[in-house]
Amino acid sequence: MRLLLLGGTKFVGRAVAEEALARGWEVTALNRGTQPAPEGVRVLLGDRTAEDGLAALGTAEWDSVVDTWSWAPAAVRDSARRLNGRVGHYAYVSSRSVYDYPLRPGADETAPVVPASPDLTGEVPYAEAKRGAELALEAEFGGRALLVRAGLILGPYENIGRLPWWLNRIARGGPVLAPGPRDLPLQYIDGRDLAAWTLDAVAARLGGPYNVVGPVGHTTMGGLLEACVRATGSDAGLRWTDPERIVAAGVQPWTELPVWVPPGELYDSVHGCSVARAVDSGLRCRPVTETVEDTWAWLRSIGGEAPQRDDRPNVGLDPEREAELLRG
Repeated sequence: MRLLLLGGTKFVGRAVAEEALARGWEVTALNRGTQPAPEGVRVLLGDRTAEDGLAALGTAEWDSVVDTWSWAPAAVRDSARRLNGRVGHYAYVSSRSVYDYPLRPGADETAPVVPASPDLTGEVPYAEAKRGAELALEAEFGGRALLVRAGLILGPYENIGRLPWWLNRIARGGPVLAPGPRDLPLQYIDGRDLAAWTLDAVAARLGGPYNVVGPVGHTTMGGLLEACVRATGSDAGLRWTDPERIVAAGVQPWTELPVWVPPGELYDSVHGCSVARAVDSGLRCRPVTETVEDTWAWLRSIGGEAPQRDDRPNVGLDPEREAELLRG
């Protein structure tokens, strides 16, 4: 299989590159060259935001392309137009953010989506950027476009900071504010499992939208944080705190306490979608302990500080605020 990656050096793109290489695929990646690609990847230099930034693609052909673009959808529109007729299949790592908020619990791929355009440029809200890119691919590739609507992604190479923040916080030890309820079901996917399913789908030439995230309740908030305690070998004590008290204190779910969202409308949208279509097509998710342990091993291998995307805010609760809440 000849695979073209648009990206391929960060988080999900890197996981896709490594998985493809492990399968013996021939992998080419177009990117800006700001970070090294995995050994074995042929790198073409190009900036998709620049004029003729796809020139390095030349006239070559590939069996499929995987695209992880997250910004203005015009870049995906341009790559789709250039590659149509030269690749047989186009997979795009989109997002469940394309759905119109709020989502009902158990919503599947038929749920309403946000309005968008494939021609948007400049700074575009995330949901509109992802949906605009989907529209661009549907216009050029039709049923040969695979729309991978990922949910919360964790695992090694994470450059958002969610699981790395919890691991580093718990590694420091002492009492830890643990947002309850302890048995709150979570829905996420390890980036490597996302990569594996995407390449399986590429090989099978699947098309259309798929919610690609683990089943609801693959783990719980307690399961995640307790796995962090075990992985780090910390003496941290998890202090489970009612969600009402946390929200009343003005703590921001998802950002100040990453991954966690209290029960309610937002929780249903983030941690409650149907993944039946992806599971029926072969999605498999590794245990939370493996995701946590491997992320901790990766963090230690790079000195403990995870890379941070420059278009995303830092996450995590200020230590003084946490201590104040624990005292209260």
